[in-house]
Amino acid sequence: MANRLIPGRKVVADAPDLLTLQDAAALIGKTPSNISYLVQYKRLARYNARGEPVSRAPTGGLRVSRSELLGYVESWNRRVRSRMEALQIGDMSLAFHEVPERERTKHVHRLHPYLGKFIPQLVGYFLTRYFEQGQTVLDPFCGSGTTLVEASERGIDSVGIDVSAFNVMISRVKLAEYDSQAVEEEVFDISRRTAEFSAREFPDGKGARIKREPNGSDYLETWFAPRSLREILFFRDHIPEYEHQDLLRVLLSRTARSCRLVHHYDLATPKVPVRAPYVCYKHMGKTCEPVTTIVPRLRFYSTDTVRRIKEFQTARRPARSLVIEGDSRTVKLEDHLSSSGRVDGVFTSPPYVGQIDYHEQHRYAYELFGIERKDALEIGPKTRGKGESAKADYARSMAQSLRNVRDQFSPRAAVLLVANDRLGLYPGIFEEAGMRIEKKFERPVEDRTERDKRPYSETVFVARLR
Repeated sequence: MANRLIPGRKVVADAPDLLTLQDAAALIGKTPSNISYLVQYKRLARYNARGEPVSRAPTGGLRVSRSELLGYVESWNRRVRSRMEALQIGDMSLAFHEVPERERTKHVHRLHPYLGKFIPQLVGYFLTRYFEQGQTVLDPFCGSGTTLVEASERGIDSVGIDVSAFNVMISRVKLAEYDSQAVEEEVFDISRRTAEFSAREFPDGKGARIKREPNGSDYLETWFAPRSLREILFFRDHIPEYEHQDLLRVLLSRTARSCRLVHHYDLATPKVPVRAPYVCYKHMGKTCEPVTTIVPRLRFYSTDTVRRIKEFQTARRPARSLVIEGDSRTVKLEDHLSSSGRVDGVFTSPPYVGQIDYHEQHRYAYELFGIERKDALEIGPKTRGKGESAKADYARSMAQSLRNVRDQFSPRAAVLLVANDRLGLYPGIFEEAGMRIEKKFERPVEDRTERDKRPYSETVFVARLR
C-alpha cells in the first residue's frame, strides 16, 4: 500500500520524534490498539517513516509524533485533574489515575464487561494491608469476581456470594484452573467452525441466504441482525461438544454484547435497536453502521480470552476460592465452609441505591442460555428508583446481609466496604448490623459509565464487630 501524502501539512523533521504504534503504546502505558484509535479519530496525526504527513501508510509503516502524543496525554491529564479537584479530596492516591490501562484491565479482569465493578488496584491495595496469605476474605456481593481474583493473586483464600447465576458463572470461569493448551484448542476450534459456518451460509458476505429460525426469544430476534443471530446460535448449540463449556459461554456472551444492534457508544444501557447508519458519538462524528456479523469480533475475543487465561494462570498463587449462588441476606454460609472455617474479613462493593439493574445489563446472556433470572432479589435496583421507600428497603437489606454473614467472622475481622454514600445510609447500616466504623478513606472516581464522565467520590469504610 503506497503512502498518500497530505499536501500543505507540516513535516516532522526530527526523526527521533517518530514512534511506531508499539513504541508509542509502551511510552504512555497503553496498547497499540489505543494508539491506533487516537490516530483513526484524529487525536494524533499520521506520518510515514520519513516524517511526512500521510492519509494512509503501508503495514508497519505508520508513525506518530512523540511530542504530539505527550501533548495529548498532558491535555487529558489536565482535564482529569480539573474534574478531580472539583471533588475537594486532598489525597488523590486512591484514584489510581497513574495506573496504565493494561494494568487496570489485566488478565481475566476484562474477560467479560460488567457495569459497577471496581478497579483491581483498589482491591489489591486494601487486601495487602488487611489480609495475609492463607486467610479468607469474603465478598457477599461478588459480581464479576474482582475481589476473588485479586485475593488469588496474593495467596488469600476467598468466598464470593451473588444472587445472579450469570455473575456466578463469570466469577467461576475467571477463577478456574485450566490446561491452557486445551483451552486454546477448544476456543480456536469452535471459533473457526463458526466462521466456516458463516462463510457457507452467507457466501456473498451480505446475508443473501439469511433466514430466521425459531429460537424461543423475541429479544434475540429484536436485538441482533439475522446473520449475527444465526452465527451466535450455531456457536451456542455446539458448546456441549467441548469440555470448557462455561468458558465458551462467557466468550460467546462477550461477543454477543458487542454485536447487538446498538450504538457503539451505548453498549451498556441501550434503549432501542439500531438498524440504520448513525452519527457516532464515540467515533467523533463518524457515520457508523450496526453490526451484522459476529465473526471479526469473535476472532478478536477468542485470541484475547486465551491470552488472558494464560496470563492469570501464571499470576495466581495457591489459594482456595468458592463462589456461591445465593442471596447474602439468607444464604447459610456455614454450610459452605469447612467445620473449622472462619472468615477473616470482608472486601466488597455492594449495589448502590437505584443505580444498576444487574440482571438486565446482561439480558442477552440470560436469553441466549436460558438462565433463570432473580431480579426480585436484587438489592437497590435501578427500577425501584431512589425514593424514601427504596432507600429504606436498601438499608434494611444491607444490614440484614451483614448480620447474616457475621457469625462466621473471626474476632478481629475487618469489614471493608466501598460505597458512594451521598445518601448517608451507611452509619445506620453498620449500627443495625452490630458493627462500628473504625476508619474511612475517601477516593475520587472519574468515569461512572461509558458516557457519564462526571467525577464522583467513594468512601472505603473499615468496620469491626462491636
